[in-house]
Amino acid sequence: MKRLVFGMLCLGLLSSVEGAHAQSKKKSGGSGSGYTTGIGLRGGGWSSGLTVKHFLSGKNNVAFEGLLTREYAARGGRVTLLLEKHLPVSDFKGLQFYYGAGAHIGSYQGRYYFEDVRFRRGKKYSFYNRYWYDDTNYIVGGADLILGLEYKMEDLPFVIGVDYKPFFEVFDGYTGLYNDAAVSLRFAF
Repeated sequence: MKRLVFGMLCLGLLSSVEGAHAQSKKKSGGSGSGYTTGIGLRGGGWSSGLTVKHFLSGKNNVAFEGLLTREYAARGGRVTLLLEKHLPVSDFKGLQFYYGAGAHIGSYQGRYYFEDVRFRRGKKYSFYNRYWYDDTNYIVGGADLILGLEYKMEDLPFVIGVDYKPFFEVFDGYTGLYNDAAVSLRFAF
């Protein structure tokens, strides 16, 4: 998975450099996103799934992004809604930096959280009697931040992006701060 993410990141950077070189010849800057809606896939460390980004009308470059992700290690899923502000990167048409915030709600099996020492609730832990065999589904909620860079390919209807999305989560009275990074590929229209 790490090799796939690294490969997609390299591909995105190469596409960005190639597009920047072509744009520097034209000497034209891009201030818009170049698309209205994008639908695609997001592959990351904690979560992978579907991503939908839609820009609001107007010239303020604000977009809503919705994520429907599956956490395989957690045996659960999460729905995230983010509000993002996009800013063009100097003279590179199609390349944008973005930041934003949002919230999520999800459901996980208890065994995921009880593997962590912090969530054992003072129970004696032994090799043969592990308390994290809890198949109860728990509802979790939290807040998200996002920082990212995306590139709208000039001649193709695709957007490739990389992002860093730390999130704060509340689980059955416990809290945690987690880091997530991902690569996204969207079909833009």
